[in-house]
Amino acid sequence: MAVLLGRAQKSKMDSSFKAPPPQFADPLRREKLATAFPTVRALFAEFMETTRVPGLAFGIVVDGELAYADALGVRAVETQAQVTTQTVFRIASMTKSFVAMALLKLRDEKKLRLDDAAEKYIPELKTLAYPTNDAAPLTLRDLLTMTPGFPEDNPWGDRQMALAEKDFTAWLRAGIPFANAPGLKFEYSNYAYALLGRIVTRIAGMPFQRYITRALLRPLRMRATTWDKTRVPTEHFAYGYRYEDETWRREPILADGAFAGMAGLFTTVPDFARYMAFLLDAFPPRDERARGPLARASAREMQQAQRLEGVRLLALDDATTWRAVFGYGYGLAVIQDERFGYGVAHGGGLPGYGSYFYLLPESGVGILALGNKTYARVGMLFPKILDALQQTGGLAPRVPQPAPILRERAQVVQRWLETGDDAPMAACVADNFYLDSDAAHRRAELETIRQNAGAFLDVGSFQALNALRGSWRITCERGALDVFITLAPTMPPQLQMVQLTYAPPSENASGV
Repeated sequence: MAVLLGRAQKSKMDSSFKAPPPQFADPLRREKLATAFPTVRALFAEFMETTRVPGLAFGIVVDGELAYADALGVRAVETQAQVTTQTVFRIASMTKSFVAMALLKLRDEKKLRLDDAAEKYIPELKTLAYPTNDAAPLTLRDLLTMTPGFPEDNPWGDRQMALAEKDFTAWLRAGIPFANAPGLKFEYSNYAYALLGRIVTRIAGMPFQRYITRALLRPLRMRATTWDKTRVPTEHFAYGYRYEDETWRREPILADGAFAGMAGLFTTVPDFARYMAFLLDAFPPRDERARGPLARASAREMQQAQRLEGVRLLALDDATTWRAVFGYGYGLAVIQDERFGYGVAHGGGLPGYGSYFYLLPESGVGILALGNKTYARVGMLFPKILDALQQTGGLAPRVPQPAPILRERAQVVQRWLETGDDAPMAACVADNFYLDSDAAHRRAELETIRQNAGAFLDVGSFQALNALRGSWRITCERGALDVFITLAPTMPPQLQMVQLTYAPPSENASGV
């Protein structure tokens, strides 16, 4: 039993409650994922052809490294200059999370609070006419989470990129219409991130573009990422196009003005891969020293759903559909997907460009695609890409590890299952345990199971669901016994529940 359930570690009281970080169980996962890279390339090639995208650059990050990068098509239709992995694309709304990260960095430095009223930093908002007399004041959190109440503004916001600061100020003085009261409903707002850019400028004491470059891009070594198109060598620049009247028309490059916080950055696959790796490195929580421009806890905070958006039906084809719950964090969409689990993503679209990235934090994997066609909806392809990676078996998430105290409690429960001796159990249960079901009824339940199941033949490995909750299966003469335990928030953590589920032989054979 000690081998199968794992030897309980003798440790100091505090450390016995502390679990190791979740770990990957498959040492070959990276090699497995790599077998899908040719399929990924073929999917992008098909997408580029069927949707008439001039060029694409794409990559996959695994465990903090750019494991795969490739490019297809042309960066300039007129000259047929080829896209490479070093080609610079505009990433449009994928810029938003950089603004959000800048806000969190300033928050961590005690220079602001997310629940501060926006008018504290933008005085013009003090005269804002709210939709109702009881509306709560607009906060920084409302702006970050797309709940300011402003009307959805795609694609209007895209055309405001070049707005001069003085004109932006005049707009603010004139007011902003509301579709909803602040803080109530998700409604995508480019205007909100333009306001956040101005707030970063006010608090940092420099233009938000300069602050983000100094505080985030440089520490992340994103040297090819810029707000200024003129800094990009011509031989590396992807010009943006629209397909209209059976021909390609080059789109003008939108200037970097007051609305640039919503969509202004240019970058490459290797540069943005560094950013994805930094966001992924926030997981799992652990003791080792943090690296990068933002605390790991704050980087994780960005990637948690702060506001529900809704449920979507996703599909690989007509016969393969599933649902995902979408929410919004800070500059990032947050997804709980029936098929692929917890994900973090964002797209970007502007005249001339379309991009998308998707992170699987629990699997340590990120996917990125950059294109040079107006609103190229490359994100539509990502379910197929995720499926190709999943089919390799290498996309399994990290496995939670139990705290030593959980293993100790599991051993006590196993001894009770084998001997029926209540004394060791009684010493490590919470006060609710025998109130929920007394010792006599628990013994009777166990006796019934033992009569039906027969002798215990094999005690399976312990499976932690988190640091203080887990289960294991006991193979019996007749069927199997599934054991689930969870500890209470007491010090020390005591057993609050032991759930026994007998699987008769027919169910056990089918894996139920």
